[in-house]
Amino acid sequence: MSTVALELVGAPSALADRAAGLVADHLRAAVAERGTATVAFSGGHTPAAMLSALTAHDLPWRHIHVFQADERVVANSHLERNLAMLRSRLLAHVPVPASHVHPMPVADADLEAAASRYAAVLARVCGEPAVLDLVHLGLGGDGHTASLVPNDPVLAVGDRDVAPTGRYQGTRRLTLTYPAINRARHRLWLVSGRDKAEEDPMSTGCGPGDGAAVPPSRWPTSAASA
Repeated sequence: MSTVALELVGAPSALADRAAGLVADHLRAAVAERGTATVAFSGGHTPAAMLSALTAHDLPWRHIHVFQADERVVANSHLERNLAMLRSRLLAHVPVPASHVHPMPVADADLEAAASRYAAVLARVCGEPAVLDLVHLGLGGDGHTASLVPNDPVLAVGDRDVAPTGRYQGTRRLTLTYPAINRARHRLWLVSGRDKAEEDPMSTGCGPGDGAAVPPSRWPTSAASA
């Protein structure tokens, strides 16, 4: 049974600072131990402040690889892309080498092939099977995390690290699968809002069952409205 370190933080600003500090600690430790660090960030609105707060940390950015946990299948220039927030809040302000930024190839017509290519990049950078140092996760109102949405067939994928989803809120997505997320050395759940603080992603139909749902490593949450 995985243990969960649950932290209740009183305000969204404090939550962002605490989460950024945890991300920074994990990335520093990974670089110190293995010479490189790998992190996958999820989308949504909650992580924006955390990403901005992370820019204040003095990190060995040239040794850090940045991946996405999920992305909407929309045009590269679309403002709803998770990458747009990741760039504006974090990547535009820190010296991560361009070759260390790995956007999901959602503009490709063949999403299955795109997912396979992204999985190959993960394997090249993170080993095979791919082991990310840290995966940042959020929690949707319906209990979904990354783009692992209740009742989507992607929940049953057990033999691939990246897969396309069905249509959700108007668009399909690419997402890390449960195996890729569970294999990560650390998982950080960032949850804001009283309703989400009381939510349990294991009880919403998001998990594939049989103990395969994502075990959080650390869960800083805020009961304040986001």
